[in-house]
Amino acid sequence: MKITQPTLLLDQKKCFQNIENMIARAQRAHVNLRPHFKTHQSATIGEWFRERGINSITVSSVSMAQYFAQNGWNDITIAFPVNILEIDAINALATQIQLNLVVEMEETIPFLEQHLSAKVGAFLKVDTGYHRTGILAEDLPSITALLEQLKNKKKICFKGFLAHTGHNYNSSDKEEILKNHKKTVLDLNELKDRFRKDWPQLTVSLGDTPACSISEEYYGIDEIRPGNFVFYDIMQYVLGSCSEEEIAVAMACPIVAKHAWRNEVVIYGGGVHFSKEYIEADDEGTKLFGSLVKLTENGWSEILGGGYLASLSQEHGIIKCSDSLFEELKVGELIGILPIHSCMTANLMKQYLTTHGEKIEMMR
Repeated sequence: MKITQPTLLLDQKKCFQNIENMIARAQRAHVNLRPHFKTHQSATIGEWFRERGINSITVSSVSMAQYFAQNGWNDITIAFPVNILEIDAINALATQIQLNLVVEMEETIPFLEQHLSAKVGAFLKVDTGYHRTGILAEDLPSITALLEQLKNKKKICFKGFLAHTGHNYNSSDKEEILKNHKKTVLDLNELKDRFRKDWPQLTVSLGDTPACSISEEYYGIDEIRPGNFVFYDIMQYVLGSCSEEEIAVAMACPIVAKHAWRNEVVIYGGGVHFSKEYIEADDEGTKLFGSLVKLTENGWSEILGGGYLASLSQEHGIIKCSDSLFEELKVGELIGILPIHSCMTANLMKQYLTTHGEKIEMMR
């Protein structure tokens, strides 16, 4: 297939291996793998997990839960604070599948008990350091109050504690990731020990790709929910969560212009394709929006030296180059870009082209 516009390429072999590696890691740790499907958002890729024995998944929205329920998944956790405005859609799902919601506000529980038409599971969201959402792990009065509200509910079954160590994405190295992970595991185990007398079946659910990719320590954890590992990306590579060879997606972008006086190459590929996420590549704060690779017949090369994706506007991308790379890149050819954040890039592109030429659709 001839590529004429920004196209998200998927290396199935790498993707398959990433799935196998995470399954093996979960098996070694004796935890259930409930992968987060917000990264790939594809029924086809979901089947690759099901073929390997995965039967419970995580999503980030009601609409995503609807999509995967329609594609045969019947045990789904929506790992986002429940939006009571979507109660009708939640009820429709709850009558079809085992649906698990995430609660953290006292107002939510009586509303759900009054308006649910079928029983749901409920995880209490715990904040172990990310400070995006959830109740602080050390805020025992608030956690106790919520659990008191969950007692003896007919339509809500308390499942356990759910956490996301998202602050690992701000870590400087593997050691910091492991330190954050160790603290989160400790926090969750303390909650489990404190409350399992009243809730003997409670589950502890933990999810983030950096820790799940490098740690072997999951004492007391019952399930893990990584998502980005299916593709990985430059952010994970810089964090040390994956090797360069494990990054399973690359954007193919046409080269449309060159400006010799500033050694810049313009590509068709901007914020509407990649998102505008970046990492700081050095101590001077140089912004890196993607790393360059040469596209090959069956994939792409190692990361190229001498250039990087330096800025993005809506449709334009600007590559800064060394003299030699500037001369090598030609208008009318394609350049490959490894994305900073594959989840955001996939969400924008809505389609994959495998390195074998097969199109794979995503939810719309």
